[in-house]
Amino acid sequence: RPPNTSPQKRITKAATIIRMLRRKSGASLEELGKATGWQNHSLRGFLSGTLKKRMGLEVQAEKNARGIRRYRIPTTTEV
Repeated sequence: RPPNTSPQKRITKAATIIRMLRRKSGASLEELGKATGWQNHSLRGFLSGTLKKRMGLEVQAEKNARGIRRYRIPTTTEV
């Protein structure tokens, strides 16, 4: 069997979260938890500690009509 010639890029849980938060609709803690296997307190710590404080990203949070809080990272083209 020939060796794999195309190296696979490892997708980290952090990259998964950032990708989900950059969607227009953002993501809820439930969605982030399903994608990563992390508990809510770990996700909130990652959002505030790693993304906001360490990486300097703006993380917005707002509740929708059903009372579910959704988090998102606005794109640079948004005002």
